[in-house]
Amino acid sequence: MNTAVNANVVHESEAQRQHARVKIPAKMRLLTGAPDAPLVRIENLSAGGLSFIATGHYKATIGEVIKGRLQFLIDNLGLAMDVEMQVRSIDAATGRVGCQFQNLDQQDIATLRHLITSHLSGEIVSMGEVLATLQRDNFTKARKNKGEGSGMGAFARLRAVTFSLGIFIVGLAAFGYILKTVYGLYFVSHASAGMVMLPAMDVTMPREGTVQSLAAINGPVAKGAPLASFSTSMLEMLKGSLNGDDLQPAKIEELYGKQMSGTLTSPCDCVVAKQLVADGQFASKGQVIFQLVPRNTAANVEARFTYRQFNDVKPGTHVNFQVAGEDKIRGGQIVSSTNLSDADLSTDIRVQIKPDEALDSSLAGRPVEVTSDRGPSMNWLIDKAMAAGL
Repeated sequence: MNTAVNANVVHESEAQRQHARVKIPAKMRLLTGAPDAPLVRIENLSAGGLSFIATGHYKATIGEVIKGRLQFLIDNLGLAMDVEMQVRSIDAATGRVGCQFQNLDQQDIATLRHLITSHLSGEIVSMGEVLATLQRDNFTKARKNKGEGSGMGAFARLRAVTFSLGIFIVGLAAFGYILKTVYGLYFVSHASAGMVMLPAMDVTMPREGTVQSLAAINGPVAKGAPLASFSTSMLEMLKGSLNGDDLQPAKIEELYGKQMSGTLTSPCDCVVAKQLVADGQFASKGQVIFQLVPRNTAANVEARFTYRQFNDVKPGTHVNFQVAGEDKIRGGQIVSSTNLSDADLSTDIRVQIKPDEALDSSLAGRPVEVTSDRGPSMNWLIDKAMAAGL
């Protein structure tokens, strides 16, 4: 077995030419700037360069950049092409000068390739084919180099990632908003009205007269403590018991001018919730003057739902509510559900809600937003997962 290595073997990729060279009838006028610019004959031509035989007094040097005008004869018409070349080799014996094209336009490259390809295949080149070649796009876009980040710098990549992340966050927020809206539409029932309620006691005016308060609003009062003083005329006190001489105009006028005072007292250990008649104003007999709330009494919430939400507001159902002026979401349980009107049928249902946490009595009368969530909650998911043995 012969294992000797032939050192003269050359790999094909090391010896093959980059461009095909052909001998094509063409000439070139060297643009030297002199009035007698030499006209030389092209020895061979390729898409990457050419060689010509230097004649006369023209001398070229390696590395020099020269300009010339290629001239072809096609259909008895002259085709000229200005090119820029760099001298790469010089044969002093034969005067052959090898040059490489510099800064060729895409149209010039397409024209040269068409001429060379047609000459190699033996076809006759026509001016129409040359014009058609110049009109079409003969080049494709360069492929992106993935290893170099598509040619993007660090700042450009950071900007692209930031923009993509921003678009992702906006899309995620929009998806979350739509999901929340759909969930609220199909799984959450909203009350049409709600209010914090306390079991109030009314203190009424015993006689017609004016009122002067003796207790502060939201202030505590003990049982039997004075709430307000009132003034009324003697005539009001004696009304119904006058007869005979007491009904004389002079007597009535005398009784009307006399005033009597009285005091309204608290019927329980309460807090003054409201004063319905201002100080100094006249109040008729039986008119409510104060509303009292017993101390240490837990407030509850009353809400109104429509009959379409009948199954969502049954007693025992857990609901969420938010008192106006607070950011906290509270929870509670429906303890009763009744018709809004006791006299006849109504399209609304009144429910009473017992809060999980005691409400301050100062919140009485504030509006409340009540919602009943019947959709799958986190506890529901945990229970399902535990039931499945996960």
